[in-house]
Amino acid sequence: MSKYDYDLFVIGGGSGGVRAARMSAGFGATVALAEESRLGGTCVNVGCVPKKLMVYASHYAEDIEDAAGYGWTVGGPVRFDWATLIRNKDAEIARLNQVYGGILDRAGVKTYAARATVVGPHDVEVDGRRISAGEILVATGGRPLVPEVPGSEHYDISDAFFELPDVPKRVVVVGGGYIGVELAGILNALGAEVHLVHKDEHLLNAFDDDVRTFLTEQIRLKGVHVHVERRVTSLWLRDETKVAKLDDGTELLADVVLSTVGRRPNSRGFGLEEQGVELGPRGAIVVDDELRSTVPSIAALGDVIDRVALTPVALEEGMAYARHRFGGMPMAIDYTSIPTAVFSNPEVATVGLGESQAWHRGEVCEIYKSTFTPMKHALSGRHEKSMMKIVVCKRTDKVLGMHVVGPAAAEIMQGMAVAMKCGVTKAQLDATVGIHPTAAEELVTMRTPVASG
Repeated sequence: MSKYDYDLFVIGGGSGGVRAARMSAGFGATVALAEESRLGGTCVNVGCVPKKLMVYASHYAEDIEDAAGYGWTVGGPVRFDWATLIRNKDAEIARLNQVYGGILDRAGVKTYAARATVVGPHDVEVDGRRISAGEILVATGGRPLVPEVPGSEHYDISDAFFELPDVPKRVVVVGGGYIGVELAGILNALGAEVHLVHKDEHLLNAFDDDVRTFLTEQIRLKGVHVHVERRVTSLWLRDETKVAKLDDGTELLADVVLSTVGRRPNSRGFGLEEQGVELGPRGAIVVDDELRSTVPSIAALGDVIDRVALTPVALEEGMAYARHRFGGMPMAIDYTSIPTAVFSNPEVATVGLGESQAWHRGEVCEIYKSTFTPMKHALSGRHEKSMMKIVVCKRTDKVLGMHVVGPAAAEIMQGMAVAMKCGVTKAQLDATVGIHPTAAEELVTMRTPVASG
């Protein structure tokens, strides 16, 4: 008999925490999980899932316009109802919350709908009750950041976007990362006047430079007012209108000012520091290669460790943790060649190194790049282009990075990510027969490098 109430207690019911709990229970461990909000975490409730549903909604605006070039006449005025979208989105999220609950129930995981606080190396407190566990796993995710400027109380955090009562007429989006460009694209397509403020020269800081430049141009063409190399210095109310003042003196008027400058690990207030768990400068729980914190009985994964803040990575960490701790398998988490997508308008997807990353790593590269009009717009009349780029090691012919900006970028990149994981070479891409006519065939038909050395 174990001297603890549970073998494992998980704090946080997001994707990574639920996966670790379910798999650990599958290996025979007794497991409990506490979640003070809704199961599914950021991704299901205020992230990937509702965002993607709203991206779909926003694309219908362009699809209806594009249909005219293909002979379709849409009878009567086209009307969009935000309330219907939000109601249907909420119903889907509620369904997914139940799905997550069912997954835990079927696995035999005891679930507590309450906040858990660490009160000892093997103890948590939930609803005034002290519970012991052989190991504690912290998977509490992240929380939105709000810039500290005069009037910062007038910011709306990105989570609040999903609960807006209607499409605002004027929006200022502050921050040009994943969340900023996605929300700007949705709101712009649904008819809002959108100003996107970003502190750097181009959007999406960590991406390939050509991707950043191209996306910034395309977003502007779609009508988003992009203010680069600018910061908001203060916010205030003028009557019932919000005013965002930029560092060049420009005043932007808005109904909503969204802060999308990033997220920080949600590690404070859980009793971790009091128990000797080391936190990094941004609040991330410091863990070793086995996801253990500085207190060996306390582990952590997902956004709260601030390695790669992506849901699929948290899932991988959750599986690796369970297999290692309770399945007796080696710890194996591969953070290389992780594909990612930004559901902006147009969409971005990438895997591997950007061009400048490759040069800085000392690689001698060949760069292949193609910019073209998607076939759909041959008849739609829309002035929109796609871009594809491949970074190749000149010495080994191995593909180091692939980048797509345009429709279905993420769907295209998922298959290419498998090839990258298998060590695909440029010669192998060249030997692959393309599917015609598709945008994806461009990745296997580019023959002449645009840069080499």
